[in-house]
Amino acid sequence: MPSAERRPAGELESTVLAALWAAGAPLTPGQVQGALGAPLARTTVTTILTRLYEKGTVTRTRSGRGFAYTPTEDAPGLTARRMHSELQKEEDRSTVLARFVSQLTDEDEQLLRELLDGDAR
Repeated sequence: MPSAERRPAGELESTVLAALWAAGAPLTPGQVQGALGAPLARTTVTTILTRLYEKGTVTRTRSGRGFAYTPTEDAPGLTARRMHSELQKEEDRSTVLARFVSQLTDEDEQLLRELLDGDAR
């Protein structure tokens, strides 16, 4: 019997977060499972939500005998936190930032300049 194909790391977490963002309200694991419309066991969804909670990506409040989960940040905020986390891992931050900036499009570079100058958002 062939084994089930494994998903890339983080794919399920991203899918669960997308369901929480779309809901705009706290969801229980069962509600997340229903929102996903994917054949995931409720225990799998609960495990993913627990991992996200341990990472600080979601908060939880009591809901009956279990919990309802809410994202701590929107998608752009989470992406920014991940970028910051990756930067923290490097000793040579200057080189990492230089390479990041060198790969920006002209439009993104201009936006970054405006943000650094305090001219945008």
